[in-house]
Formats: sequence, structure tokens, C-alpha cells
Amino acid sequence: MTSAVTLVLAAILAVLSFTISGTAWLLVALTTLCLVLLLFWAQRLRSQRQWQTETAARWKRLESLKSAGGTTTEVTVLTVDAVQPTGSWITIRWNHFDYVQAAWIEALSEPIWPGSVLLIRPDPAQVQPRAPWPETYRISGDHILAWAPVRGHRPQ
Repeated sequence: MTSAVTLVLAAILAVLSFTISGTAWLLVALTTLCLVLLLFWAQRLRSQRQWQTETAARWKRLESLKSAGGTTTEVTVLTVDAVQPTGSWITIRWNHFDYVQAAWIEALSEPIWPGSVLLIRPDPAQVQPRAPWPETYRISGDHILAWAPVRGHRPQ
């Protein structure tokens, strides 16, 4: 949107520079530049507010699902190592245990990135009390109940 506005304003400025005599065209150029910058920053602020609103909604959903009962745990995605059509190799940290391990996560409808917090239903076939951690944990798409980005952090 801002690039289209910039092009239109540049065309208007070019036409005005030929019709306005003296140094008045400088005033028009500065006004146009200020207008473009104002539109650019307004778009960024609106996008930032929208991101914060969506993040808050995701965290609210995650917290409500966590408190609804059932066995759940939070894992944080530390790295996304290899993206493939059927899923991704990632590195996760089990937040409750502060344990880091490699994991395979099935492809999801939404992209996740480093710093995403996933609320999952742990697979009892893979993780059991007093048993060693598996070398690689497999996260099935239907075991992910919710996800949210790290609070206050927006991916680039």
C-alpha cells in the first residue's frame, strides 16, 4: 500500500515542480515526504497493534486450554533446523523440566518459528516417568492444542 502511495505522491510532486515557481516546490516536496513518512509509520503502528492483539488472544487461549484439565505441557521451539513438506526438524525445550532435545513436528496449518510456545499433550508412548528421554521426540499435529509467540517478540 505504501509503495503505491509513494508512486502517486512522487508523480504529483513531479507535476507540481514544473508548475510552481521559485522555492515553493521545496515546501511541496517536504510536505509530500512528511506525508509519505506519516502513512508509513501509521501502517507500522496499526500492524504492531494487530500483532499484539493476536498474540494476547493466542496466550489467552493457551492459558484457558492449560487450565481446562487434562495432561498438557509447554514446550518452546528453540530452533527450526529443517523445514520439509511433511513437517520440520526442530529443537525444543520442555519448559517444566528445562530439558532440550531434537524433535520432529508434523506440518501445521500455521507456521511456527523459534520462540513459539506450544501447548502439547505429551505422548505417553514416548515420555514415561523414570524412563530415559527419547533421542528424538515426535510431535503429532493432533497433540498440539495451542501455540503462542514469545510475549513481546515479533519474528522478522
